[in-house]
Amino acid sequence: MKRNYIKTPAILILAVAMLISLAGRAQEGKTMKMLKGTWSGTLKIQSKQLRLVMNISSDEADSLNVTFDSPDQGVMDLPTSKVVLADNLLTVEAHGIGGEFTGKVNKTNDSIPGSWKQGGMSFPIVMVREGKRVTMNRPQEPKPPFPYRIEEVTFPNVAGGFELSGTLTLPEKTGTFAAAILITGSGPQNRDEELLGHKTFLVLADYLTRLGFAVLRYDDRGVGKSKGEFKTATSLDFATDAEAAFSFLKKHTEIDSAKIGFIGHSEGGLIAPIVASRRRDVAFVVLMAGPGVTGEQILLLQSALISKTEGEDEKSIKQNEKLSKEMYAVLKKNSDDTKAGQKLRLLIADFDKKNVKDANYHPMTEEELNAQVASLTSPWFRCFLTLNPEVYLSKVTCPFLAINGSLDLQVPPKENLEAIEKALIFGGNSSYVVEELPELNHLFQTATTGSPTEYVKIEETISPTALGLIGKWLQNNVGR
Repeated sequence: MKRNYIKTPAILILAVAMLISLAGRAQEGKTMKMLKGTWSGTLKIQSKQLRLVMNISSDEADSLNVTFDSPDQGVMDLPTSKVVLADNLLTVEAHGIGGEFTGKVNKTNDSIPGSWKQGGMSFPIVMVREGKRVTMNRPQEPKPPFPYRIEEVTFPNVAGGFELSGTLTLPEKTGTFAAAILITGSGPQNRDEELLGHKTFLVLADYLTRLGFAVLRYDDRGVGKSKGEFKTATSLDFATDAEAAFSFLKKHTEIDSAKIGFIGHSEGGLIAPIVASRRRDVAFVVLMAGPGVTGEQILLLQSALISKTEGEDEKSIKQNEKLSKEMYAVLKKNSDDTKAGQKLRLLIADFDKKNVKDANYHPMTEEELNAQVASLTSPWFRCFLTLNPEVYLSKVTCPFLAINGSLDLQVPPKENLEAIEKALIFGGNSSYVVEELPELNHLFQTATTGSPTEYVKIEETISPTALGLIGKWLQNNVGR
């Protein structure tokens, strides 16, 4: 069995927000020159396999530069902090994610048997030379020239005391335009909501701007070119960022101030109603897999659904659910992080004892445990756990569209769409559409199972069905 709330070492590779930009280097004559190119291997982590790619090149000083790719996680060009090559032993460190590859180059310079270390664990891997670099096909990603104008913009969050940066796309024609502000999902996201090689908001912004709408997408606070602190912020704080974007567009000479609204994906679908509930001048709200129930309910539902899809047995799912409920109860009863952390550690230790005889059970290392407790006691998690979207949804009176994919395992459609519609009816909003889209996952890709492990493998970024529905609804309810 496994703990669903544990992030495996493989997933740590996705922590791109913490990456440092140092380029690793090494020098050692002939062997160094022979190593240039692309190398790949496969990590076996429990029942999963994960490709790791090492790209080796040289600079003007003829020193080695190394970057990593994790194609199965959509991570490319991961910078490294240190490269050492001595006596054919290659060591490459990626300090930003706490990862390290060490391997001995064989005599024929065509393979490097070694190991990948991360999160206190070590995994054997053999890196083999590839003929060409691994690439990901993303056919929907728009390429220049674009039939619209693109502006790089900055705007202040007065409440937070910092500036946010983003991209505003505007139709080529003159006049004033209806505008959509895109709000990203959870985790540190850039303006394109870039995830697993997909640039969801780039595709969405391109589509809507071609239809004649202005679109503003911005980097989360502390991400990309935006200032501010991400790790201490909550959903309520992010709402002030979205409201700052709204205030910015209200003053823009090419934006129709009476036709500005929000399109929020996932957590962005929680933030949009928060702003709209206190701003009567918000013209419309679109939720893409937005929550209708509390974070606690969503976490319990998604954990069970994802585990079941990945083949977890019912007994393990129930055990993990019980542990999660106990941990959430600790957080709700103990506002002091130190006290809550102590109790969480006791719960996890007791869970370890009960499963120690299970050969498939992998208890956390001390480093993983510390990271888990820090995540659970973070301001964002505490807020998300208990924040009730219905409070805000019931106060939104503008035209409203809520869509979910039928295969969404992260924000399950049945429970959330029902709660959203109930809240809208309770608040007296008669101008709404709530719709479940067949065969689409949390990212609105056409999927088979809906499992997050499929996201990176699917070439489609957003289903044309979802794009068409959003575009048509905006045309009918807002106009351009």
